[in-house]
Amino acid sequence: QVQLVESGGGLVQAGGSLRFSCTASRNIFSFNDMGWYRQGLGKQRELVAHITRGGITNYADSVKGRFTISRSIAKNTVYLQMNSLKPEDTAVYYCNAKNDLGYDYWGQGTQVTVSS
Repeated sequence: QVQLVESGGGLVQAGGSLRFSCTASRNIFSFNDMGWYRQGLGKQRELVAHITRGGITNYADSVKGRFTISRSIAKNTVYLQMNSLKPEDTAVYYCNAKNDLGYDYWGQGTQVTVSS
């Protein structure tokens, strides 16, 4: 059973920064892709950023230039550094991992609230 354990998040003022960590219960190279999704109140879950096994990264247009996804293979951990946060970034953020069959694993979800 794969577990993804998130840490970080919380309450921050607009313009501030937060950092998420997502630690997997097995080698992250076993996943084809890992990333972060978010779901605002009354909204659909959307992709924020992801990194492929080969290290290619991709970001939602709304976070480009502000968010950075990275990883530590030795720690089986993926990070999301979020800078210049805006109130519209307020959401529950979920860590995601996809295996080679396209199956999704999810973290428990972490609330981020950005006050104006």
